[in-house]
Amino acid sequence: MNKCPWALSSPAEEHYHDTEWGVPVHDQRLLFELLILEGAQAGLSWATILNKRAGYRQAFDQFDVQRIAQYSEQKQQELLSNPLIVRNKLKIKSAVTNAQAFIKIQQEYGSFDRYIWSFVNGQTITNAWQNSKQVPAVSAESELMSRSLKKHGFKFVGSTICYAYMQAVGMVNDHLINCPRHPNKYR
Repeated sequence: MNKCPWALSSPAEEHYHDTEWGVPVHDQRLLFELLILEGAQAGLSWATILNKRAGYRQAFDQFDVQRIAQYSEQKQQELLSNPLIVRNKLKIKSAVTNAQAFIKIQQEYGSFDRYIWSFVNGQTITNAWQNSKQVPAVSAESELMSRSLKKHGFKFVGSTICYAYMQAVGMVNDHLINCPRHPNKYR
């Protein structure tokens, strides 16, 4: 059996594939971290973000949503000069905006986990793709999620980013059927 081809591009991507991608996440901090990282990836490769992940954790206070929601303009300016992260003003500002929106979602729905997993009725969607070309960039669920997140004030949450997020947090399992990380029911 072979791993998903994208996972073989680098050791970091292979480790991420083998340990995280497609695994259901319900931890609030990790759900927030992955949402910020997926947004930071816009226009870049996931390998770039994985290579900067430790830097992001350091620069963004281990993704403490309460602290990030309070970042001042000065703190955001400091982040713009931090080589450990993607230094994009809009992406840095969106992390603060998204932290504030994340907190509001937690207050409104009881938890971000409850809200975000509602787009898949609390269950992982397990696909049965035979090759990478079949894996979509968006889905009906990611379209709905994107519209809802935007309505709640989130930034960098287009449908493609939402679909990648769904894969990252295990809402969607898109491991190819011949990958050892795919559930065995299709083999």
